[in-house]
Amino acid sequence: MRILFIGDVVGRPGRQAVREYLRRIKSDQSYDLVIANGENAAGGIGLTPQVANELLDAGVNVLTTGNHVWARRELSDHLQQDDRVLRPLNFPEGAPGAGVTLVTARNGRLVGVINLMGRVFMEPILDCPFRAAAAEAGRLRERTPVVLVDFHAEATSEKQAMGWWLDGRVTAVLGTHTHVQTADERVLPGGTAYITDVGMTGPVDSVIGFDRERILRRFTTQLPAAFQVAGGPVAVAAVELEVDPETGAALSIRRLAGPV
Repeated sequence: MRILFIGDVVGRPGRQAVREYLRRIKSDQSYDLVIANGENAAGGIGLTPQVANELLDAGVNVLTTGNHVWARRELSDHLQQDDRVLRPLNFPEGAPGAGVTLVTARNGRLVGVINLMGRVFMEPILDCPFRAAAAEAGRLRERTPVVLVDFHAEATSEKQAMGWWLDGRVTAVLGTHTHVQTADERVLPGGTAYITDVGMTGPVDSVIGFDRERILRRFTTQLPAAFQVAGGPVAVAAVELEVDPETGAALSIRRLAGPV
């Protein structure tokens, strides 16, 4: 089976890029499942129910999030109602929504999706992502061999450690959050596809999706400056997975990056 995972979608330009890309590939390719990280899809920070539905209507099957999941208050109730939109699994008990879902892919196979968040340079009050991932992966594999993990984390070391921790236990560990696609995609010895960061879907001439002049002013003066999603040309960053649906092992992982 073929699975597409789209990196952090930034603002309206990122959403437009997703819509155009998925519309275009329908004519010559078909994916059994499409997953996207949408935590920056509403104005560059956060996700609203309306924006979530826009991306789902465009052809995304599951939306993951990260540290900006609570930036839009109205999303909390939506997380309780739509299991296609996830928040990180390892938030403390009582957080609204779920960090894991089972979805039926186009080929009829069940696929488990886990959303995790790192703790290094992030939110130390989170529960341990390693223990949470291992426990949930074990539960999901009782239902399906195909399990994918979005690990939303800052530190490269923490992401690599998660890849090795889950090697052979899940189909893929796909890093998000830094918005810069890394070139270390590989299938680990146990059959788990890995990449440190899938990258960003959004404005190209920017600083991680935001207006570069504002960001440069902030860096050079140390004065506060509101973030604003950049304009101009857009690009999609994603990975394509080939998966054995019987064993859940990844057969290949391929980076995709380019203008829309």
